[in-house]
Amino acid sequence: MKEVILEARSLAVGYGTRRVLEKLNFCVYRGELLSLIGPNGAGKSTLLRTLARQLPPVGGAVLLEGRELGGIPAPALARRLSVLLTQRVEPERMSAAEVVSTGRYPYTGRLGILSGRDWDKVEEAMALLHLEDLAFKPFVQLSDGQRQRVMVARALCQEPELLILDEPTSYLDIRHKLELLNLLRTLAREQGLAVVLSLHELDLAQRASDRVLCLREGRAERWGSPEAVLTGAYLRQLYELPEGSCDPLLGIFELRPGTGAPRCFVIGGGGRGIPVYRRLARLGIPFAAGVLHENDLDLPVARALAAEVVTQRAWEPIGAAELARARAILEGCELLICCLSEFGSMNLGNQQLLDWAGGRLRRCGAAELLNGEMETITGL
Repeated sequence: MKEVILEARSLAVGYGTRRVLEKLNFCVYRGELLSLIGPNGAGKSTLLRTLARQLPPVGGAVLLEGRELGGIPAPALARRLSVLLTQRVEPERMSAAEVVSTGRYPYTGRLGILSGRDWDKVEEAMALLHLEDLAFKPFVQLSDGQRQRVMVARALCQEPELLILDEPTSYLDIRHKLELLNLLRTLAREQGLAVVLSLHELDLAQRASDRVLCLREGRAERWGSPEAVLTGAYLRQLYELPEGSCDPLLGIFELRPGTGAPRCFVIGGGGRGIPVYRRLARLGIPFAAGVLHENDLDLPVARALAAEVVTQRAWEPIGAAELARARAILEGCELLICCLSEFGSMNLGNQQLLDWAGGRLRRCGAAELLNGEMETITGL
């Protein structure tokens, strides 16, 4: 069985007598990442501050390795628990390396003098975050993203058993977001580090988390693996999203499309239609998509953005009924956009659709639309 490092028992968190969350019961296991997700104002930061002992519980208890958090002496707690919350720090006249080195203070004694081993740990943490070139640069001169990485290095330099992070990917570009989450996963797997963090990027939460805790309306609605918890229907409920706007299995979340009857028809498939669907949606042009097999990569995006979608059962050739429906929709359109250059045996119906539309309406390829060469596209 996995070892529990942190446990919430009937926990209520808040400020004074005002409860933000209550009846929380969950565990954090050694070597795992637990992500807190939920809409703004759900109480993620309040819960993290309580788990970090920066706020006292309003009710219930938090246990670290079986001991109530409030009963652990501060020096001992600092050697086992490291925290990075959202407060901005502005240390004057300190280099990036000196800021990272403050993570060693739980080990230095009263005078705060770092040993050779302490500086080795500073260098090691900075190398993990690729900060070597910034070591002697004043912290106040760093960008927001660089500062965030320095503060993560400081937290890791503390050599904690449990790491608590509030929105650690804020300010980071996509490369550094992925590097950070890969690093946390590696430390969890190889060193048994337990991590609790809040994330707004659901696609990253799905990929990086061992478990997720979903917070909404004063309570924890779900706790478990991302595969079990983050279903499309539940995410729409959690964030009040429109029907069909998300596909959590692929990490797809789409903006609101144009409305009305389809004005163009897109023949796509194999992912080739996705950029066309999104371009048309940005232009506010309602469109139809088809004929798509039910296991096609295009289908989740088409269902989110298209006014109509014609589908065929997976692994079956496009049938006469599906072809007839596609033709009926095409008759009401002004433009056909074909994203395919060849058609396989299961997809010959789309070749027939393309040939049938030949003299009936305007045609263009995906490249013409995506390269902006069709100036008349917005005049549909």
